[in-house]
Amino acid sequence: MPEQPFFVFLSHGLESGPGSTKIQVLKAVAEEFDGVRAEAIDHRSSKDPAVRLEQMRAAMESAGAVPERTILAGSSMGGWVCAQTSATTPVLGCFLLAPALALPKYPQSSPLIGARYTRIIHGWDDDVVPVMPVLELAREQRLETLVLPDGHRLENSVDRVAREFRQFLQACFTKQNQD
Repeated sequence: MPEQPFFVFLSHGLESGPGSTKIQVLKAVAEEFDGVRAEAIDHRSSKDPAVRLEQMRAAMESAGAVPERTILAGSSMGGWVCAQTSATTPVLGCFLLAPALALPKYPQSSPLIGARYTRIIHGWDDDVVPVMPVLELAREQRLETLVLPDGHRLENSVDRVAREFRQFLQACFTKQNQD
């Protein structure tokens, strides 16, 4: 019987789309690995976080993804979607870019991230999602975090983000296959 594939679901930010540069770069990195199915979810139909959360859950269910072989990667609100999904469905990994966490007036703004492996990348100069509350959440949950000299979009760090994602995926897949 063939082994179940790994799934990578990519979730874009509030004002972005599945064709955005970061999401497409991450998708291309995921597709470099054998046995990986990568899907960029299209959340543009709603700006409501709860709707986007349900879209993520539906995409995972539709694909037949099993949590222990699933990586979620998201940017800004998409990072929140991934983090919140992992709080109720413990997945293998969460790779979060400038995640919309620890924001006032945001639903469940500080979810307990339930991924086995998590990596947060944020920009020191983020003027949309302040870095310090995200760092505090990361400290409380003991989550690996990298802060770069960049803004919310991490547009000057796309190559670095791609390298970090490649390393993150390699580590997740290797550790999971060893278990």
